Amino acid sequence: MTNCIRITVSKTAGSVPREAGTQMLVWADRTEGTIGGGTLEWDAMTEARRMLTEGRDRFSRTIPLGPALGQCCGGSVTLTWEKAESLTEPNKRPLWIYGAGHVGRAIVHATAPLPDFDITWVDTDASRFPETETTTLVAKDPVTAVKHAPDNAEHLILTYSHDIDLTLCHAILSRRFASAGLIGSATKWARFKSRLAALGHSPASISRIACPIGDPGLGKHPAAIALGVATAMISPQNRAIKDHAG
Repeated sequence: MTNCIRITVSKTAGSVPREAGTQMLVWADRTEGTIGGGTLEWDAMTEARRMLTEGRDRFSRTIPLGPALGQCCGGSVTLTWEKAESLTEPNKRPLWIYGAGHVGRAIVHATAPLPDFDITWVDTDASRFPETETTTLVAKDPVTAVKHAPDNAEHLILTYSHDIDLTLCHAILSRRFASAGLIGSATKWARFKSRLAALGHSPASISRIACPIGDPGLGKHPAAIALGVATAMISPQNRAIKDHAG
């Protein structure tokens, strides 16, 4: 017997606390997840527990946040309450990260908690990985892993070797991919563009790789680079790795 209600933000308009698809579970004595919004969430939880008491299975309502709840967001949300045992698994974006050094670790630390990404982390040595729930892949030659990535994968190249980085860029450009980013300076990227052109890649194809990655204005600390990369990747305007170098 289901003793839990799943609340889903099924539609939004204007300024709202969370995007459509956000969910939470409500039991009589606990919750999991959040739909945000303070009063909105509190009232939604109250309705869910009322449904459990009354034995109702499903309910939907559109709520104008300003007039109905006095919230300053100004938009509206449509919530759906339904009996369920679990949250719906979101459609995650495959993110392949090559390199488990300081920057690789920082980027995984920043992106792994986000619901957006399904991360595959590649390195040459298992001992370089910290304890993590992220999928790790040990490959003596990381380029051999590229062929296993799905066509819609986003790639981040962060290895300890320029030679490996170049080979990875070549392999990724030789197949389908959603986006790619390479750590490095403008000088490194100028050298790589020349070498990738010599390998037969067109300027338009090469330009799909973002280098440098992150936001230079935040600094070069691994955590700062990771913050810039993660922010660019989850930005609604970007949905991919952003090249801040121009």
